[in-house]
Amino acid sequence: MIVNVILPIILGVIMFSLGLGLRGKDFSQVLQFPKAFGTGLVNQLVLLPLIGFGITLAFQLKAEIAVGMMILTFCPGGVTTNVLTRLVKGNVPLSISLTAITSLLSILTVPFLVALVTKHFMGADAPDVNIAKLGIQMFLITAVPVFLGMLLTRAAPGLVEKISGPFSKIGLVLFVLIVLAALAKNWEVVWTNLPTLGPALIVLNVVLLIVGILTSKAVRLGPRDASTIAIESGIQNGTLGIAVGTLIAVGSVENLPPTTVPAAVYGITMYLVSMPFIFWRRKIGAQNETA
Repeated sequence: MIVNVILPIILGVIMFSLGLGLRGKDFSQVLQFPKAFGTGLVNQLVLLPLIGFGITLAFQLKAEIAVGMMILTFCPGGVTTNVLTRLVKGNVPLSISLTAITSLLSILTVPFLVALVTKHFMGADAPDVNIAKLGIQMFLITAVPVFLGMLLTRAAPGLVEKISGPFSKIGLVLFVLIVLAALAKNWEVVWTNLPTLGPALIVLNVVLLIVGILTSKAVRLGPRDASTIAIESGIQNGTLGIAVGTLIAVGSVENLPPTTVPAAVYGITMYLVSMPFIFWRRKIGAQNETA
């Protein structure tokens, strides 16, 4: 029930809320800030998986947990990155553009990369990942809801303005519920791996936020863009991580498998790391405004 019905619905609602308020021009807005967008895209598609791979090896995570960790690093940012960008007074159009485009690109990149890491970490026990099938499944549970949200925005902008806020809150509540479900279903796995997985996830978050700031400074972006790039680089769509971890599970998928554990634990550690970062960047933003 959780895997076959509830999880796809939750992810669909979250992706639908991403599509609400999203317009075609948001995809072309990257032309207004190509340097910032390019930096965020390279961080998301190249640096994030490489750093995640290094941290996974350094902490010697067990096979299924390592696969789940890598799945998380392949996932784009979600609605959360847009919310946090608003909180930090960053470049919201840049955040929306990055989230939207990397979410669509993930339909192509994630299945291929997941197939590689499952073979690497699980060897003979690796599930047979059908790249085309996984891509289609991801398209149905991510791209289709986004497109439906965009269509509703175009057809009834007034209605969308009223429901986008409540939908975002509903998405957050559903995300918390699926995280709790994944933790509960795999509590023994969580408890056994937490001493290494918890620190690994925290290090991943911290390193990526720092990398986002450093790469932004390297290309001479302003504080608002730098905060946005850091958030987009350091915050991933945990719900999608749980969904993909479930889709590649071997055998019965009546329960959430161990490959969903890293994304579920990340749903907690992400806020432990990101909130101090938000306060720090807000303070810097306030100082720049008064300077």
